[in-house]
Amino acid sequence: MPSLYTEIEISAARSQVWQILVAKERWKYWNTFLYDCDPTLSFIQGHDVALSLLRVPGEEEVQFRPIVTLVQPNYCLKWLSTIPGLQNEHTLELQDIGVNQTRFSYRQNFSGTLARFLLPFIRRDERKGIQRMAWELKQYAEHQSKSVKLNR
Repeated sequence: MPSLYTEIEISAARSQVWQILVAKERWKYWNTFLYDCDPTLSFIQGHDVALSLLRVPGEEEVQFRPIVTLVQPNYCLKWLSTIPGLQNEHTLELQDIGVNQTRFSYRQNFSGTLARFLLPFIRRDERKGIQRMAWELKQYAEHQSKSVKLNR
């Protein structure tokens, strides 16, 4: 099954990173890859959400309505988007790797009859997008973590 993957280590507690990930209405402050198109739709297993993505800055956003397939608080969020001939499963996972140290991983698994034909066209730009998102999440979470420590 074709897939894309990235991971990054973040100097912040897993629970804090989770709160940033699920607050999709606030993605606009840090995330230049994924966008929330309807803040009234929360990540609830079995429900859909309205999102868009921007593979490369300056290009047009691609809107989609995935179904949330798993919400495991502080650990994992999955959704599945489908168009005829192509399914794209997104998995966002958090893992403790030390005190206030979290590994964030983002995987996309592609399946369906069109997967092997479409993936070469989107692979490079999509990979850059998910790497950009991971870096932006790291920067935002670490900045938030420092702000919380300073305010104590």
